[in-house]
Amino acid sequence: MTNVQRPQEIIAQLGLSPLPEEGGFYAETYRSSYTLDLPHGPRAAGTAIFYMITAGNFSALHRLKHDEIFHFYQGDPVTMLLISENGSGQEITLGHDIISGQRPQAIVPAGVWQGSRIKTPQLGWSLMGTTMSPGFEFADFELADREKLTASCPDLSSEIASLTRANS
Repeated sequence: MTNVQRPQEIIAQLGLSPLPEEGGFYAETYRSSYTLDLPHGPRAAGTAIFYMITAGNFSALHRLKHDEIFHFYQGDPVTMLLISENGSGQEITLGHDIISGQRPQAIVPAGVWQGSRIKTPQLGWSLMGTTMSPGFEFADFELADREKLTASCPDLSSEIASLTRANS
């Protein structure tokens, strides 16, 4: 880290906006002009975003219809919880300390529940990016229902509670 930046400065500089339902801040940086005709409708061939989580906030558990690739840029390491269709959970830490097991990139397969938060807040923010092909559409986003997901994955109840909003 060269200089300490405040999250508000990065949000303003990158033009990030609050991400509805999921939480955090984002800005779409790329949307392919090529379109793919899929059974659930046409989709851009690819999309990319900046995505930021700040201290005290999190990415609520959700799933998408297509694979998503996360890229860690800078800030505090991020812990991701992935819950597969069979109900098994996996934790991944995104960050720069590769030797200690952090990853600068993670792939979330289609249909897998995903949620994340800052692992140990020091700077108070984490800046990542995601890319998707086919591209992201809000119609392909499903927010987790806390009660339903907990019922299907009781061993992960505390993790699910910490990564869902009270009204979900």
